[in-house]
Amino acid sequence: MRSSAEQEALMRTLRLVAPGTSLYEGLENILRARTGALIVVGDSEEVMKIVNGGFRLNTEMDPANLYELAKMDGAIILSNEAKRIIVANAHLTPDPMIPTTETGTRHRTAERAAIQTGELVIAISQRRNIITLYRGDQRYVLREIGNVLTKANQALQTLERYRKVLQQALINLSALEFEDQTTLADVCTVIQRSEMAERIAGEIEMYISELGTEGRLVSMQLEELLSDIEDEGLFVIKDYTVSQEEQDHEEAMEELQRTAGEELLDPGQILRILGYSLGMSPESTVVTTRGYRILHKIPRLPGPVIENLVRVFDGLQRVLGASTEALDDVEGIGEIRARVIKDGLRRLREQVLLERHL
Repeated sequence: MRSSAEQEALMRTLRLVAPGTSLYEGLENILRARTGALIVVGDSEEVMKIVNGGFRLNTEMDPANLYELAKMDGAIILSNEAKRIIVANAHLTPDPMIPTTETGTRHRTAERAAIQTGELVIAISQRRNIITLYRGDQRYVLREIGNVLTKANQALQTLERYRKVLQQALINLSALEFEDQTTLADVCTVIQRSEMAERIAGEIEMYISELGTEGRLVSMQLEELLSDIEDEGLFVIKDYTVSQEEQDHEEAMEELQRTAGEELLDPGQILRILGYSLGMSPESTVVTTRGYRILHKIPRLPGPVIENLVRVFDGLQRVLGASTEALDDVEGIGEIRARVIKDGLRRLREQVLLERHL
């Protein structure tokens, strides 16, 4: 599984060669002509060290020009962001001792050049008619847009099903929090489902990056599906992590994202990430929420005010039991906002208790 940094780097690369870009149009022309090509996107010092010969052009990158220059055997060097063609018909000489799993000369050179320079190197196979992207030690084969759209729509359907299950788990958790009867098992269930939904959303975002201008509809659907569940997982972690330090919350979130799929299904693994001892029974251990998630549902209640409430009252139950005067004493809360908080929590409680039984 890719780390979040690796996934973000790959998405940036895919957006560079996605439909709607000049580079994509040029690559498509080369692919249809079956001429093959070796293209480096980046003219850094590391790249120019392995460039020998060729024609120094330094001209604007145009799909037609790229297609014509690809008819020559040598590599094409583009500027960063692929705005200009720097060199054409160049010979690349990366370190031959760099290990490679490729077999063809063009792809072996591409992989070694990418590893040595860290830049994007594109290899278009003349025989197999596919486009392969290399950057660092990452390798990615571009797929036909129709296939990507199909996979994106399948992922959207899967996310919609996970979203419904997650919403029900969140409603159940909210009701238990108001009743102060939440167990660690309930917390683990929500975190598991939230993280699975996030991973599916991340996969769809990868498809959107690859689809470029063809992915607008998919992007709109994804935004709609995530509109009312985004950040829920983070707030649950802030509510139930043993440590109250913000840095520890972020580290727990990052570790959760790195957790393999099969480990994510293990409640013990989630409890460890949250800081609980392994001997605790998730089903019988009752825990009290700090209230971040519920308080964020009150309209127009700023984050700093929520932080002050959690710090002063140390738990949702104490906020629920606080008088308007006690709330008014908290920094950032006046008499009007205190009444808004009381009314907001009352309405939320009534709403979740009703939804729980629908």
